[in-house]
Amino acid sequence: MSKASGFLNKPSFIILDRDGVINVDSDHYIKSVDEWIPEKGSIDAIIKLSKLNIPVAVATNQSGIGRGYFSYAEVLKMHAKFLELLGEHANIIKYISLCPHLPEIDCDCRKPKTGLLTEIAAKLNIVFDKNVFFVGDSFKDIEVARKVGCTPVLVKTGKGKKVYNEHKAELNDCQIYENLNAFVETIK
Repeated sequence: MSKASGFLNKPSFIILDRDGVINVDSDHYIKSVDEWIPEKGSIDAIIKLSKLNIPVAVATNQSGIGRGYFSYAEVLKMHAKFLELLGEHANIIKYISLCPHLPEIDCDCRKPKTGLLTEIAAKLNIVFDKNVFFVGDSFKDIEVARKVGCTPVLVKTGKGKKVYNEHKAELNDCQIYENLNAFVETIK
């Protein structure tokens, strides 16, 4: 269920987390292109965003690279599969920003730090405001959206149900949906 019943204005830009929002997440990491499976309805939702001319970027922590579970090249194969599934609508994905670092490195790009989002803003000349939406399934996603001034959106796919149950009192400023498709359906 959503805290919003539709938008007065359509978003100017949407940033998506990857694992748990676009594709099915795993506690054991998504390590190969074969393990990269879209969340139900996510590809259709992104195609709808394309038809609405709402540009999209992806911001994703991928510490499995730093842990040696998979290579950067394998991540690029996963992203190629994602774009291939979007078909003629692949150009709606304007940028994919990823952090390959281990959490203990304390880099500036690993969410909830803002590096991935500031990289997207710099590459695409975006000014963060409440018309820019960040859709994620983790509390780190909510935190980073708040830090840069985006509208935070929590989806209950991936880790989202657990985050919702554990952080209900801290989500008053968030829009909450069952999945990416439910969020996109509210955009007019």
